[in-house]
Amino acid sequence: MDAPDIVHVAIAPPIKSEANLIEQVATVINKDIYETRLLLTGKLPRIVAHYQNMESAESIARKLKDLGLPAFVCRDSELRKPTQIFRAHTMEFKGNEVIFKDNGGHERKIAATEVFLIIKGRINIQAETEITETKIRWGATLMLMASGIPYIRTVKEKISGRSGQTEYFARLYVKESSEQSVEILQLHMNYSFLGAKMAPSSVINFDTVLMKLREVFPQATFDDRLAKLSNMDVPPEKSRSYLEVNCKLLCLSYLVTK
Repeated sequence: MDAPDIVHVAIAPPIKSEANLIEQVATVINKDIYETRLLLTGKLPRIVAHYQNMESAESIARKLKDLGLPAFVCRDSELRKPTQIFRAHTMEFKGNEVIFKDNGGHERKIAATEVFLIIKGRINIQAETEITETKIRWGATLMLMASGIPYIRTVKEKISGRSGQTEYFARLYVKESSEQSVEILQLHMNYSFLGAKMAPSSVINFDTVLMKLREVFPQATFDDRLAKLSNMDVPPEKSRSYLEVNCKLLCLSYLVTK
């Protein structure tokens, strides 16, 4: 027999977490005030409670909405379901639509009215590195054999380590769905389509593309909260999974409030 699908209740934290509101939320979700205050801290949607069935979760969500909070529910399977991502390598702007192209030559056309949300974020990448260092070694035994004349030799040693890098990304959600998106990665784009506007910096090029996309998709909500997180907020080893869950929660939060 399959295990029941857990249903989460999530909310977008309020601008001001007043003491009275925190107490009311704590009562609704059956948590202590300290834990509730932590859940309401920050700017991203947070999962505040878990239930065994949809009926219980929706009941709690309604009570939170009565308090003025944008609460919504989502099944655990829905939250963890991989998003169907079309990873763009280049693109072409044609009037009221954009043609995205991936590395395999596949295309995806999106009209100006189809995108409802653009998320900008950043991901911390860790890569294995290996450098070669040249060190000087003194040969004491050979020095004695050579009448006290110092014998010096150089030795090359390989040193392994890990280096960190930050990469910006953008996801465009179409047809009001959290399961399909077009993704643009700062370090994986061919920016030659920018022509004279192409700069030596990938960060500048990425921002130029993003600005152009916002012009083409004026109806889309732009959210850059994931781009403002510090490295302390997102450990590199959890960066990818953190990204996926938070993109899904952000998208769902906009869907339920539209």
